[in-house]
Amino acid sequence: MKTTKIIYWISTILVALVFLYSAQMYFFKTEMIKGFFEHFNYPTYIVIPLAIAKITGVVMILWRKSQWLTEWAYAGFFFDLVLATAAHQEAGHGLGLSAMAIPVLIISYFLGKQERPNNLDIPNQE
Repeated sequence: MKTTKIIYWISTILVALVFLYSAQMYFFKTEMIKGFFEHFNYPTYIVIPLAIAKITGVVMILWRKSQWLTEWAYAGFFFDLVLATAAHQEAGHGLGLSAMAIPVLIISYFLGKQERPNNLDIPNQE
């Protein structure tokens, strides 16, 4: 197996784990997460829909059957991580998991384009 493929899969699995961990926190510790959202001045009604979106995004980046959905999943993850990092910085929590996940997400995105291009919206050549 090529080194780039190994790096791609490690980074993609790490991204998936970060977002699945985050989603499970949103589902099982909803009141605590809502408290964080209130502290960050974010609306609390988006906690559960955001958890569902995170799980859906993980499915899309692993499945990769639609280029459009894969691109949107990566974009959503990028914006989520940037906003989470900014919110935690503003709250005085310092750099955390969200800041460390940004470069891993970028690696997964670009290596995914290189290592798995055949899975994305290629019409049947018959």
